[in-house]
Amino acid sequence: MDVINTAINDNQLYKADVIARLFNVTTRRIQQLTQDGVLPTVKPGGRGRRGYELVPTIQAYVQHLSDKAKGKAANKDEEELKKQKLQAEIKLKNSQYELHQLKNDIANGKYLPLADVREDYQLFFTTFKKFAQAMPARLITQVAGYVEPAEARALEKSLNIEVASMLRTFVVAAQGDDG
Repeated sequence: MDVINTAINDNQLYKADVIARLFNVTTRRIQQLTQDGVLPTVKPGGRGRRGYELVPTIQAYVQHLSDKAKGKAANKDEEELKKQKLQAEIKLKNSQYELHQLKNDIANGKYLPLADVREDYQLFFTTFKKFAQAMPARLITQVAGYVEPAEARALEKSLNIEVASMLRTFVVAAQGDDG
């Protein structure tokens, strides 16, 4: 018989195209039924290609057709949809709970308004900038007795350039992070 010649191996496992001819459907339909878990496949000895055992495959297909005729397949789809809906509702409730917690934390003062934070940072950095820019002049007054006046002015100018460069780099980096 032609079906026996197309068996995958001696364990009487058959290829999808043989099962498709037997059921008078396409090979693709057999693959879909397999992916949907309707038709079981067997992998001989854990190695090699998968195949279909004839009797269990026929029984599974007949059961599938019977369930489909009785509407059980639709019930399985409905059950799956209900399960997915329930999971979505759980996720929604969890996110609503997290939002409620966040609102409570804000109301209880655990978070600060963004405008207040920005204002505080601007004040801090303005003060810091003035402090940093004043450092070279303060340093030069302390070392004035140890260096010549021309050398002190050159040193102060060099330090001012370095501080200004560092402050510009700092401001550019902060603006890059803010967006």
